[in-house]
Amino acid sequence: MKFCSLSSGSSGNCQYVETENLRILIDAGFSGKRIEELLSSIGVNPSTIDCIFVTHEHVDHIKGIGILSRRYDIPIYANEKTWISMDGELGKLKDENIKVFETGEEFQLKDLDFCTFSTSHDAVDPVGYCIYNKKTKISIITDTGWVNDNMKEKIRDSQLYLIESNHDIKMLKEGKYPWPLKQRILSKKGHLSNEAAGITLKEVLKGEREVVLLGHLSKENNIPLLAYNTVKNIIESTGINIHKDIILDLTYRDRTTKVYNL
Repeated sequence: MKFCSLSSGSSGNCQYVETENLRILIDAGFSGKRIEELLSSIGVNPSTIDCIFVTHEHVDHIKGIGILSRRYDIPIYANEKTWISMDGELGKLKDENIKVFETGEEFQLKDLDFCTFSTSHDAVDPVGYCIYNKKTKISIITDTGWVNDNMKEKIRDSQLYLIESNHDIKMLKEGKYPWPLKQRILSKKGHLSNEAAGITLKEVLKGEREVVLLGHLSKENNIPLLAYNTVKNIIESTGINIHKDIILDLTYRDRTTKVYNL
């Protein structure tokens, strides 16, 4: 299984997963043209994308979904409430490309198994995904204000984690955002801080060469090195060696990560 974060941040989110038989996107929050460019930069023809999965209806996750579906005849998977909320935002889609699942449902497509689970964000029914291919597991958990025990159990035993590390609490509190927006971000329906991401990882990592990618870093309320070091220090407090036992890396707002072969 291959994974690449095509980009992650408030300006847009799009993740790529590939197996021998399937190529999928998790979210498509840029223009269709930009997603085509990002895919091409890692050697993937956009016409080979088999389906798109949606985490929630915010524009930085769905902006390019409609155009990609129409241009390349791509099915889109989302839960019912998210579909209702996206109504009118995606343009006309073929009925056969509208795929509905129930949050919490597990299902299979070709050589991938999917497990969906609720996250905690100010969207109608946001979800995270665990994606399996044989013995390899990827977990994607972004845009959530907290990670409860159920979420931790769902993502445990992954070989790759994409987890939100949105903001530094001090930077956010002292920054220029209006207080209501700060309250939203800090709430359980907001976004994970660097510290919260580190604490979550501390509880699920085993130190068996897992790949950890920190996602959705705020441009205004975070610094990449600060996010990295905050999470690094928390993980290392468990005795895990950040250089030997896991691979800790960042995602980017405007470019891809490397392609990880799992």
